[in-house]
Amino acid sequence: MELANQRLIDVTGGVNFRELGGYPTASGQTVKWHRVIRTASLAALTDADQAHLVNYGIRLDVDFRSNTEVAAAPDRIPAQITYRHLPVFKEDETDNSKSNEQIRDELGMTEQTGRDEMLKVYRHMVMDGQSQAAYQAFFAALLTTGETDEGLLFHCTAGKDRTGMGAALFLGALGVDQATIKQDYLMTNQLTKSQVQARLNEARQAGLNAEMLDSLRSLITVSGDYFDTGLATIRENYGDLQTYLNQALAVSDHDLADLKALYLDN
Repeated sequence: MELANQRLIDVTGGVNFRELGGYPTASGQTVKWHRVIRTASLAALTDADQAHLVNYGIRLDVDFRSNTEVAAAPDRIPAQITYRHLPVFKEDETDNSKSNEQIRDELGMTEQTGRDEMLKVYRHMVMDGQSQAAYQAFFAALLTTGETDEGLLFHCTAGKDRTGMGAALFLGALGVDQATIKQDYLMTNQLTKSQVQARLNEARQAGLNAEMLDSLRSLITVSGDYFDTGLATIRENYGDLQTYLNQALAVSDHDLADLKALYLDN
């Protein structure tokens, strides 16, 4: 938990707020601090939270959620932070914005349903045209914001799947090794443990059986299998991450060089 605590951003109206700075790359450089933050929902930020983000240097908020999610729980951000909506999916395929009852009724859950659903989501997330367009625009925003030395925040509802893949693509583009990226991805489970348990307790009280609870846990946590499936899908279809960035997200080799110049310490 020590590494997670080091990265935590001090907000009271949100969870899974954390830094992507400090990670080492294969070149021996490190990702700059106070430049890129990954988070969950911003709908409950307090006035003090918003002021803290401004003082931290954040000037752009990239929202990966669907239109429905945004309408139900709009971001609370101050005027100093620009909002950019880049929906990865038309609807929340990760099911994190849905109630326990909706999930039960839609999936008719058995023990494996949740896990199978999430593996499908990760394959879709790296191959779907809308997802690729959203991540392409995300990289364009990183390049533009990086030129002004300002900070960027990106998020979805739970800050784990759409956000987790965004973080993996960003760190991978900078040359951070896959094991370190996976460690960052899995950190979500440490930082959301109490929220996950509360959700499972509510579901149990709502009448979900043991198999359904196991399946729900698969939906509301992250797994190394999900991460591996996303990366494996990239390799199967594009050969490697750089080719995926080049061809699927239109991030050129020149763009990659610029990203490293902007976001890595010399």
